[in-house]
Amino acid sequence: MFTFSPAISFFVNCETQEEVDRLWEKLCAGGEKQRCGWLKNKYGVSWQIVPTVLGQMLQDKDAEKSKRVMNAMMQMDKIDIAGLKQAYERQ
Repeated sequence: MFTFSPAISFFVNCETQEEVDRLWEKLCAGGEKQRCGWLKNKYGVSWQIVPTVLGQMLQDKDAEKSKRVMNAMMQMDKIDIAGLKQAYERQ
């Protein structure tokens, strides 16, 4: 009778890629993977699984670094810390 919508979602900060991977796989089981760390679990509840380092990179004083990180994240489903760091450090 009642359904969930993306208006209600959970946000999880993760310290390591292993934590991102573990939560992503468990919560996606029977659900739906989406862009930028978002997913819907088998009950239709929206989650965003995000490494803490993403926020740090996006708040960097160097706007070009932040832009590269944002562009990299926009191409990802599950967020990959190594990919973010590669975009962040690229000259």
